[in-house]
Parts: sequence; structure tokens; C-alpha cells
Amino acid sequence: MGFLPFTTKARETEATSEQSSDRLSVIDDGNLQFTAGGGANSSKLTYQEASGAPIEAKSPLGYSVGAVTVIFLNLSMMIGTGVFSTPSAVLEGAGSVGLSLFYWVIGFFMAWSMLSVYLEYVSYFPSRSGSEVVYLEQAYPRPKYFFPTVFAMQTVLFSFSSSNAVVLAEYLFKLADAETTAWKEKGVAVAVYTVAALLLSFNTKWSLWLANAIGIVKLVTLIFIGITGLVVLGGHTPVADPLVNFHDAFSGTSGATVYGATNALVKVMFSYAGYSNACNVANEVTNPVKTLRWSAPAALFLTAVLYILVNIAYFSAASKEEILNSSVTAASLFFEKVFGTSGASRALNFLICLSAFGNLLAVLIGQSRMLRECGRQGVLPFTEFWTSTRPFGTPLGPYFLKWSLTVIMILAPPAGDAFNFIVDLSIYPSNAFNFLLAVGILITRHRRKRLNFPSSGYRAWTVSVCFAILSSLYMLVAPWYPPSTGADGGDVSFCIAACGAYYYLWIKILPRLGKYELRQTIITVGGDATAHKLVRVPVSQVEEWDREHDATGRARRRNVIQEEVLTKSDLSA
Repeated sequence: MGFLPFTTKARETEATSEQSSDRLSVIDDGNLQFTAGGGANSSKLTYQEASGAPIEAKSPLGYSVGAVTVIFLNLSMMIGTGVFSTPSAVLEGAGSVGLSLFYWVIGFFMAWSMLSVYLEYVSYFPSRSGSEVVYLEQAYPRPKYFFPTVFAMQTVLFSFSSSNAVVLAEYLFKLADAETTAWKEKGVAVAVYTVAALLLSFNTKWSLWLANAIGIVKLVTLIFIGITGLVVLGGHTPVADPLVNFHDAFSGTSGATVYGATNALVKVMFSYAGYSNACNVANEVTNPVKTLRWSAPAALFLTAVLYILVNIAYFSAASKEEILNSSVTAASLFFEKVFGTSGASRALNFLICLSAFGNLLAVLIGQSRMLRECGRQGVLPFTEFWTSTRPFGTPLGPYFLKWSLTVIMILAPPAGDAFNFIVDLSIYPSNAFNFLLAVGILITRHRRKRLNFPSSGYRAWTVSVCFAILSSLYMLVAPWYPPSTGADGGDVSFCIAACGAYYYLWIKILPRLGKYELRQTIITVGGDATAHKLVRVPVSQVEEWDREHDATGRARRRNVIQEEVLTKSDLSA
């Protein structure tokens, strides 16, 4: 079966991706209408609910993403600065070395099961980029535009990478051995993020190659640390007792609190975040189902192995107490213990800086496609701003938004707890959406079976999907367990609720007050870029509009049978 995460191999079926511009098949399912369309990147048709963003037959961003790029897009987003600093926080929450290592294994299985869900979605929608944007849109098409609107608002509001940029700035000052202040760090953070955005803005192909090159350096760095750790365990370094943490590895586990253990698992999962990043560029991958089904799991498996080896290396060089009480990161302590302080610390800081910069690039690439797909759904104003890829064949609008919000979030909030709170805001909604996606795959399966859609070529194990549902639910609920100092939650839920309130105001209340209804139409934004745009149709003209437009929003042409309405029985015939 190859390298498949909890999957059974479904029957491969081939379908032509060619579709007449004058004849569109619409599968009517009562309240829902489905269309079948193809993209140049896949021989399989994409069956989707008609309210979803139109399929771009030819990707305006090109087809520069191959298996190697898939691996490094995911690996670079997962490996940022967390693996160098998070292990001490995980150890503190777990209470023991043994349990903290076990958490990294648990995190791997949680990420692996969720990845299988993403890959099944990719097989259903091979010619749509944007991952969660598309999958929520199609798993929950009713209420109409609800999930696209809520997810788009959440994505735009939290579309910043300020924490990673500030951490990178901090390490740059350490690398230069220069004195710093909060505002100096903010200034450098703005500068490095500006450089990252500019590097990606002018050419998609070369920007992907740059991200791959930095990803290779990250991979080599972690392999080096892992191998060095094994050498330390063999007793070939100045470390006096490399096995001190492994004599009674689970000592201290009983003292861990529920809150501490949960917080440790949250930090582990944060380090694995990015395992599905390549799904954001699915329409830029030739034959995405075949390519992603092995390359995406390979990236996750490789990252997990390296994470565990790196943690073992840290624990072999320093005692548990030294790691918990040290004023430097676990990685810095490891380098000091093994190589001494001369030069080793500077080398480590350089590698961390490069790793953090690569993470900025990978996040920018993935989230720019997500933002572009949000714009293509038509639920955001200024559709052309989000959708256009002119003049360089890159998503300049999403890049500019991410740069603007990141700069604001670097300069505006103070350092410390307020800054960390903002970071937490961006983490919690992802757990909610993961839960909805895992449940949604079961709904999508049932719907496709009822409509007799052909096999997609990939199907995750049901037990894997159930594990993804339960683990996502745990990550959604557990952080609300109060620490000994008392609960302080609620602000994140308010933000999500605000997005829902915006939907009802824009989609329900304002049209009722203004005596109009919203209808979608398809627009072309230069070249091959297409998108939906929601337009206001007066109530008195709605019936006429519906007669003159098909389910996707295309205007029917006179004397041409443009829309063929099919039923479920037609599909099975």
C-alpha cells in the first residue's frame, strides 16, 4: 500500500477532467446542488456543492509543487523554534522524562490520524487549494455560506506570524551577541518578516525552491543533534553520566497535575502543527492524491522520529533538574554540555535563526493560499484583491494582508502575557476546526455514497477518523480545565462567536432589512483566476435571476442547454 496513514486502498477510478463550457452537469439533492468539474492537475473530477468556490481548471499559480516540496512545506512548518525550546515546558508539565517522551509519541499518532482525514479530503477535492477553507465549505454547505464566512473571518483576524518573527529577532540578537531592547527586537522582527514576504512575492517557483533549501538545512540540523545524542549515550563525550535521566525515567509522573499534563500535550501538538500544510497547495500539485498520500505522511513520520531523537539527546546531556531550572533553552544547554560554550552557542543560534526563517516562509506559502481561497468563496469584500495573481503569478493580496497584520501585531501589543495571549487566540480555533473536519469526513462519506459518486482513490481507516475525532475533542475541551490559580478562559469563544454574529448580520439580517437576497456569480480575475462574488438581488428580481443563472452562478446562454439536472438514480444507471 505504500506509506499510508491508517488507510485502506480504495478502488482507483479514472475520469476525464474535460468539461464543456456550455454544458454543466448539476446533481440535484433537494436542498443541495452538486457539480462535477476537473482541473488540469488531476484526472479525477471534483464533485462539490455548487455554493463552493469555482474550480480553477488551470491553476494561476502554476504546478511547481512536487513530492520533495510537499515534504519540506510540511516539515518546515512543523520545525520552527519549538523543538529547540518546547521540551523543557513539556517536561515540566509531564513531570517525568519518560512521560514527556511518551507525549511526543502520542502527539505523533494524533497528528497522523488527523492527516489521514486531510488526505481523504484531498482525494475528494484534488483541484482545490486552501485545505480547511474548502473542506469545511463542502462538509457543511448549510446554512449557506455560514462556515465559509466564519472561517474566513477567523482566518483573516488571526492571519499573523508575529510570535515567530519576534522569536527570530531574539535569536538574531543572540547570534550577534548584541544588547537589545523590546523595541529593537520589534524593529528587527518587522525587517525579517518583510524580507520573507518580499522573497515570496515575485516568483512562485523560486520561492518554493528557497523554502526547500532551508528545509534541507533544518533536516540536517536535527539529524546532527539526534546522532550527537546517540554518541553522548555511548559515553564518548565529556558528559559524566548520560543515562542519569533514564535510570528511573518515570519518576515524578505522579506529581503532574491534569492542567500541567494537558498544557504539555498542547505544546507538543503545537510543535506538530503544519503536518497538513501541503494540502493548502493541492491545486498546484500534479496528481495530488498519488503525491500527497505518501509524501505528507513521510514528512510527519520523519519529523516525529527526529523530535524523539532530539529529546533523547537533550536528556542525555543534562539532568532533569538542569533542564527545568536552566535560563537557556534545552538545545542551548545541550550544546554547552557537549561542545562547551566557545562557538557552539553561536552555531546553534545561527541554525535556529535559519529554522525560524524557513518556518516563516512555509507558513506564508500555506496561509496565502488559504486566504486566497477564502476570497474566492465570495464571502469577503474586494474579491479581486484576494484572488488575483497578477503581475508575478503570486498571491500578492494575501501576502500583503499577512505582512500588514503581522507588523501591527509585532508593534502594537506589549511583550509578555499580553503577547502570549494573542498567540493562544490563534491556536484554540484550529482545534475546533479540526474536530469539525474529522466529523465532517464521515458526513461527506455518507453524502457521496448516497449520491453514488465514484471512488476517490483514498479512504482513511474509520478507526483512525474516530481517533482523530476523540483527540480533537480532547484538545478542544481539556484546555478549559482550570489550573490551581483558577480558570481564565472565555475570550477565544467570544472571538468565534463574534464571527458567527457577523455572518447572521451580513447574510440574514441586512438582506431582510434591505429587501434583497444574496446570489453568487462567477467572475474572472485576469488569466485563469476565477472566483465567486456575492451580489445583491432585489426581492422582486430574485425569481428572474434564478431563471437566468445556473446553480453555480453562471449566466445561462440563450439557445444553449447549459445545465443538465441529474438525480441520484441517473448517477447509478
